[in-house]
Amino acid sequence: MRIPVSHGHLEAVLRTPTDPAAAGVVCHPHPLHGGTMHIKAVFRAAQALADARVAALRFNFRGVGLSTGSYERGIGEKDDVAAALDWLEQAFQGLPLVAGGFSFGSAVCLSHAATDPRVAALFAIGLPVRLYDYSYLTDVGKPVLIVQGEEDEFGTGPELERVAAALGSHVTLVRIPGTDHYFNGRIGEMKGALTSFFEDGPGGDVL
Repeated sequence: MRIPVSHGHLEAVLRTPTDPAAAGVVCHPHPLHGGTMHIKAVFRAAQALADARVAALRFNFRGVGLSTGSYERGIGEKDDVAAALDWLEQAFQGLPLVAGGFSFGSAVCLSHAATDPRVAALFAIGLPVRLYDYSYLTDVGKPVLIVQGEEDEFGTGPELERVAAALGSHVTLVRIPGTDHYFNGRIGEMKGALTSFFEDGPGGDVL
């Protein structure tokens, strides 16, 4: 499917559960390092949302796959996130929206969705805390989930513990032991953490 945007369109895939309670976007890792919506962690995150009755929209950022445009250093990509949320708002009228992503996708998505009043909850998988500043999440009045591999090369479990503690009690951190940035060997645990957050945890409370 294609989502219309100012530069043309975004290539996207929608996974819709029976009787969805919410809808959300899942953003992919860095376009210049092989990131696409088909990366395993992104695909599994969409599955996790669907398991929690959240319709999950994966899309390729501008210049990736069949999406038009070209890479814009995370700035234009924020507009792509907004366009994806616009589409979801129209497709699932009246349902709350959630937003997040993996790696670069989490950083870009959070930076837009944190201030988007339509978004009720945020999630980040493999958050690259060594590359970007997330202090703006301190003032976000919505639940935030961070799922991190304990040995993530862009921010280890202990590093994330310090960052999350400084952000506030609305941030839930799940550390997955024995795995890296891509959750190799433990991706099922990452998926389970995301589903649980929207089924039984703080994310579910706002749906």
